[in-house]
Amino acid sequence: MLTTLNTSYTDTRAADLAWALGREPLPALATLDLELTGTKLQLRLLGASHQVLLEERRGICSETVACIPGSSTPLPLGVAKRVDDWEYEFTARVEVLSPGVFEGRAQELLALVSDHPHGLAGVFPGSPHAFTALLAQHHEGQVHWRTWHAYPQDGQLVATRTRVGVRVPTAAATD
Repeated sequence: MLTTLNTSYTDTRAADLAWALGREPLPALATLDLELTGTKLQLRLLGASHQVLLEERRGICSETVACIPGSSTPLPLGVAKRVDDWEYEFTARVEVLSPGVFEGRAQELLALVSDHPHGLAGVFPGSPHAFTALLAQHHEGQVHWRTWHAYPQDGQLVATRTRVGVRVPTAAATD
């Protein structure tokens, strides 16, 4: 699903993004509710930021990548955590691209996400290459999502990958 975000472009630099796990739902400009093999997921566009809500039997788990006032947690390269019975893995990278490469990559990503039944993309007024996009899937008992945050003024594309799955107990070692 592709939408035009009726808001000003507030997250102006990739370096301003922060990561948080477990935040309360923030006001969203656009949402997409999904059910992937029994797992409820809500993709949320918060401007040039995103939030994903994953409903589990004990409640809601959330991931937020946004400009969070007062946050001291910058966007990490990687995180691995246990959240109750779930395992959570997150990775992020910032790509710096030349203008022509950036525009081509932006068009490619927007086409991929907007045509996908589990995709949500929002484009900002004034620039067809200023966007935030999310794409979710279910694979081998785990929920995965990817996101892209585009900053055309700097040629920066922030890409994240997340995997959440039920923790599989390891067998006790035998002697």
